[in-house]
Amino acid sequence: MQNAATYRARAREQMGGNIFANNWLMALVICLLCSLVLSAASVVLFVGSFLIEGICLYGMAHAFLSVVRGKRDTYEVRDLTVGFDSLGDLLILSLIKNIFLFLWMLVPVVGFIKYYAYAMTYYVKYDHPEYDWRTAITESRRMMNGHKWQLFCLELSFIGWMIVGALCLGVGTLWVMPYMRVAEANFYEDLKKLEEPEVEIPHVEETAA
Repeated sequence: MQNAATYRARAREQMGGNIFANNWLMALVICLLCSLVLSAASVVLFVGSFLIEGICLYGMAHAFLSVVRGKRDTYEVRDLTVGFDSLGDLLILSLIKNIFLFLWMLVPVVGFIKYYAYAMTYYVKYDHPEYDWRTAITESRRMMNGHKWQLFCLELSFIGWMIVGALCLGVGTLWVMPYMRVAEANFYEDLKKLEEPEVEIPHVEETAA
């Protein structure tokens, strides 16, 4: 795993290098749309955001991992719709994951740990759409075993950006959201690579001519 500075550098490069680059702005639009949809859902229904969180974050995983993995160079708003292909599964996953977190948060320290244990749930679901809610959550917990502190430090490393953004009438913090999400996608990608078996190169003995 890399350090926080490396993940931030990779994220900046993938978003175009500056906050007014087309890719950064497109990533911002994706994050804003998700925030607006979740806010609207919570107004309509008390647990509305709990239910549709998975659809939004699943779509964001698709958008950001596509660039992280080099499948394309730009983010696309239409990526947010891919979650509708697994609508039922994502609704159940969202609801159960958030119920679990709510209950764990009743014990603050444990809740903090579980928050990071479940952090990769939607990335796991994206890579394995056949997983049910239990398997997706369990796999996230397994992947994050020994790496929760690293993700916490990565998120904490954005504090300077958040302070500067807050000084700009709070508007600047909006640009930090996609920055953090893309850095998180890179973090997940490195976690996956830790799972990949090393390819052993066969040794060929030289023979005398």
